[in-house]
Amino acid sequence: MGWAACNAIVGFVVGVFGGLIGLGGAELRLPYLVGVLRLGAHRAVPVNLAVSLFTILTAIPPRLAVAPGAALAPFLWGTIVIAIGAIVAAYVGASYLGRLSAGALGRLIFVLLVALGVALLVEAAVPFASDGLLPNLLWPRLAAGLLLGVGIGAISSVLGVAGGEVIIPTLAFGYGVPIVTAGSLSLMISVPMVVVGILRHATAGAYAERPLLTGLIVPMGLGSAGGATVGALLVAFAPAALIKAGLGILLILSAWKVFAKGQRREATLATKP
Repeated sequence: MGWAACNAIVGFVVGVFGGLIGLGGAELRLPYLVGVLRLGAHRAVPVNLAVSLFTILTAIPPRLAVAPGAALAPFLWGTIVIAIGAIVAAYVGASYLGRLSAGALGRLIFVLLVALGVALLVEAAVPFASDGLLPNLLWPRLAAGLLLGVGIGAISSVLGVAGGEVIIPTLAFGYGVPIVTAGSLSLMISVPMVVVGILRHATAGAYAERPLLTGLIVPMGLGSAGGATVGALLVAFAPAALIKAGLGILLILSAWKVFAKGQRREATLATKP
């Protein structure tokens, strides 16, 4: 089996989980891109963003059939301000990414992956049947959404992710959004944020290599699109909490195996004369 076909299969599997939960799936692709394909962190981040866009755009229509517009309408203002903050941070963060050393970026990605894995476990274990932790007043909710969006955009730009693991708990805990609706809103917030990040990386020449596009981004993106469609259609039937818990554990273990091993290898090399 060629690498393009393998990349498409990995994209499909990750896409199923992404469409099911409301994620771009980038967090699950990072260990594969870095640990298996041996892409450096600086190359893996823009690749991840590009593949995430395939997943997100494909998952939105079938998810809207599960969580229609009437379910989304009460939370649109909060969603809009979170998206604005995320877009600004993604624009700035994509420029800052190139200034980080490979070692520093690897350590930061490891910490964020573990944090997102923990967030998935919390999301699976804690019921989200509340009106949210934020005060039920318009302006405090808008201000909080803007600040939260900045944090989400910063994480997206550094990891090359759509940020669903952070967006979904933010909407559920902060605004009391039902979990299925939060997954759909998460995808909508992710679209402009990811597009901005891709444009910034494209300007910096991240997608200039043709083999990277034809052998990795396109086949993995198409596989992710197919998987996202299947996952989104399974939203009404699958045990989402169990899947989230499993994904959280997988994410933490994968991050530890790939990035912690890399840090130990760097430390060993640094001690050699």
